[in-house]
Amino acid sequence: MILRQILRLSSLFHSAVSIHVRRNIGLSAVVFNKTKELDPVQKLFLDKIREYNTKSKQAGGPVDAGPDFQKDMNESLARLQRAYGEGDLTKFPEFKFE
Repeated sequence: MILRQILRLSSLFHSAVSIHVRRNIGLSAVVFNKTKELDPVQKLFLDKIREYNTKSKQAGGPVDAGPDFQKDMNESLARLQRAYGEGDLTKFPEFKFE
């Protein structure tokens, strides 16, 4: 009976250690990939994301959004204002816990 409990505890310890090791290997693989040269497709994808980020900062909002987008956005905000009341719906609400 004691032997069974010892074996059960050792198997629990083994599973916990194996999960920890797998997570560390997974994280080190991500770090290792950042130092290596990227795949050309990954590099193109990251370049496009960075380019969009700079364009959106310059434009102050969505890039290449036409008047249809702004019209749909205003209609959606008006519909939400009617449904949920007043307030600025473009900002995250502030919570106060007392």
